[in-house]
Amino acid sequence: MLKHVGRMANNKRRVVVAYNVLPGDPDNCVVVTTENLEAGDHDTLMKTVESAAGQEANNLADVMLRTTLADGSNMLARFHTTGKMIKVPTNTIEMQPNRNTSIMLNELNEAIAQQRGVTVADLAVKPPSGQTVQPSTTTEPAVTAEQVAAQTTSNDGVLTDEDLAAQYRSQADALFKEAKALREQAEELVPTKKKAKAKAEVSVKE
Repeated sequence: MLKHVGRMANNKRRVVVAYNVLPGDPDNCVVVTTENLEAGDHDTLMKTVESAAGQEANNLADVMLRTTLADGSNMLARFHTTGKMIKVPTNTIEMQPNRNTSIMLNELNEAIAQQRGVTVADLAVKPPSGQTVQPSTTTEPAVTAEQVAAQTTSNDGVLTDEDLAAQYRSQADALFKEAKALREQAEELVPTKKKAKAKAEVSVKE
């Protein structure tokens, strides 16, 4: 049995589910479209899925956040910025833990929630320190469910270069401000060596 793997119900495109449920939006999830990945990135993603940490995680994104791709970039961040992650309704994703078993993600979420005695909305990733995560930040990819539906309906489900380019541009615009804010927070927590060295030199001179 393998968690996190599935396919789009309408066109059978293979996907890996990063977030089973979104905060404040329990009817939608975020998936990685594996067919658009480069070979190396695809292999790394599947190794992450199959790893002990990947199979233990309720949301694969938790492990993706700690995974580095071959070029040294963070998996979760790069897949976001390159438009490989999309937001789609949970009732459009067919989970396939093995070749002989399939279940719709919305049904799986409902079963998990019932087993834990919580609501489906409670399955969403909880931010640290009780802070509220808005879907417009780290959990929302470039395209909406409606855009995905429109794209998969037209052109027999094949995304054109224009569609992909639009996703990339939209993703870049959406993450620009967030990346800037995260960098500022990182600098506050742990200044870069260059800045730290400069501060040390100033202290010595004083």
